[in-house]
Amino acid sequence: MSRWTSGADRWRRRTARVGLVGAALAGLVAGLVVGGPPAGASAAAGGRKTITGEIDGAEYRVELPARWNGTLVLYSHGYFLAEWVPEGVQVANRVETEQWLIEHGYAVAASKFKNDGVGYGVQDGVTDQVALLDWFEEHVGEPRRTVSSGMSQGGLIAALLAERNPKRFDGVAAMCAEYDTHATWNSGLDITFVVKTLLAPGEDIELVRAGEDAAASRDALAAAIDRALETPQGRARLALAGAVANIPGWYAAHEPKPKPRATDELVAAQSLWTKWAYSYGIGPVGRTELEARAGGNPSWNTGIDYGRLLARSSQRDLVRDAYAAAPGGDLGADLKRLAKAPRIRPDAKAVAYQYRHGIVRGTTPAPVVTLHSTGDGGAVTDQERWYADQIRRHGNSASLRQLWVDRGGHCSFSSADELVMLRTLLDRIDDGQWPSTTPTRLNASVSAMGPAYQKVLDLGTGADLPLEPAYTNFTPPRMLRPSR
Repeated sequence: MSRWTSGADRWRRRTARVGLVGAALAGLVAGLVVGGPPAGASAAAGGRKTITGEIDGAEYRVELPARWNGTLVLYSHGYFLAEWVPEGVQVANRVETEQWLIEHGYAVAASKFKNDGVGYGVQDGVTDQVALLDWFEEHVGEPRRTVSSGMSQGGLIAALLAERNPKRFDGVAAMCAEYDTHATWNSGLDITFVVKTLLAPGEDIELVRAGEDAAASRDALAAAIDRALETPQGRARLALAGAVANIPGWYAAHEPKPKPRATDELVAAQSLWTKWAYSYGIGPVGRTELEARAGGNPSWNTGIDYGRLLARSSQRDLVRDAYAAAPGGDLGADLKRLAKAPRIRPDAKAVAYQYRHGIVRGTTPAPVVTLHSTGDGGAVTDQERWYADQIRRHGNSASLRQLWVDRGGHCSFSSADELVMLRTLLDRIDDGQWPSTTPTRLNASVSAMGPAYQKVLDLGTGADLPLEPAYTNFTPPRMLRPSR
C-alpha cells in the first residue's frame, strides 16, 4: 500500500547524505521537500509536485517537474550507519543536482529502503526500488527512459537493478560504487586483522561475530590506530594494514595529494581510512548488522598470505619506505607474525548470501557510466577495474564508460561533476554512441555549469567548498581479493 502526504505549506529542511565511511565521514546536504497531492489526485495532471509516502515499510520521495520531459532518474543511496541516518529521502548525491534536474524537466525518485536504509541494505534496495518504479508507472506514467543512478553501496544497487530488470532501465550512472562488496568486506577484515595482530596483540578485540562486544572492539581498534601514529614502527605497521587492501594515502577532498616520498603524511592520510572506514564504518559494529542479515559471518582470511598481498599491492612502496624509516622495524618479522596468527573462517550460509546480494554479474543490458575519485579509500578504485573486467567477460565493453575525478575522499564530486556524468549517459542513450569524454571536454562542461554547481563536500571535515574541475585520466590497480 502507498501512503501519500499532502499540503504545500509543509516545506521542511532535510538532511540528505551519509556515505560509507562512518561517523567522522558523515556529511549533510540540505534539501527542500514539499508535500504532494492528496490521495486519489492525479500526479500526471501537470504542475510541480512532490509526493512522499511509504511502500511496504520503505519511505519514498518523488519529485515531478512542472513539465516532465519523460525521463525518470531513480536514485539509490549509500550505506547508512544507525547513528547517522538522514531525515527524509535523498534523491540525488547533491541537492543542487536534484534542483537542476527538476528545473530541466526530469522526474527524480528514490526509496529510503526498509529499516530506514541502515546497513547492508542491498537486497532491500533492489526490492524497494522496483516497488517504487512499479508505483511510479501506475500513478504517474511510464517513463520514456529510466536511468538507474546511485552512489557508494547505492552504485551497486543501481547496477543490479539494470542487470536484473533489463527491460526497465535505459542506462546506469554509478558514482564511487562498489560492484563486489564481498571483496570489500574481506579486505576490511584483512585491514583490521593486521591492526589487531600487530598493533593490539593480546587485546580483547572481536573482528567478527562480535555481538554485544562490537562497540568495544571497534573502539579498541581505533585506539590502537591512534597510538600507532605516534611512533615510526607504529606508522610502518599502519602502512602495511592499508596496503593489504590497496588503500591510498589521500583522504581529504579539499587538499592536494601528499607527495610520493612524504611517507609520514601518506601514512597519516591512509590511517584515517583505516580508522573511519574500516574500524568504524564496516568494522565490528557494521559487521554485526551484516551478519544479522546474512545469517552469520561472510568474511574470511583462511589461506591468505599477506606477504603475497603486499607484493601485489599498489601501496607496497609506501610500506617499504615506512619500514625503512622505522628504527627496529622488521617487515619480514611482522609478516611472519601475521602468517602465524589464528585465521577467521566464514559461515557458508552468509557467504552464499553475499554472492546473491553483493556482486554484480557484469552484463550490460543498458549503457553504464561510472564516476570515481582517484583517491577514494572507502570504495577503492580497483573496484572499477574489476567491474570493467566482468563486463569484458559477460557484457559489452562498448556499453561502459568510466570517468575519473582527481581528488581524495569518498564520493567527492560537485553537482557539476555529477550532472556532466549524467548528461554523458543521456547523450549515449539518445544517440547510440558515447560523446567525447576527454578530461579537457569534461572539465569545460563542468566549468560551464557555473559557480553554484562547483562545491565539493569533504566528508572528513563537513566543509562544502568550491573546487576547480578535476576530470582526469586514470588507471586503477588490480583488486587484491576479488570474489571471482
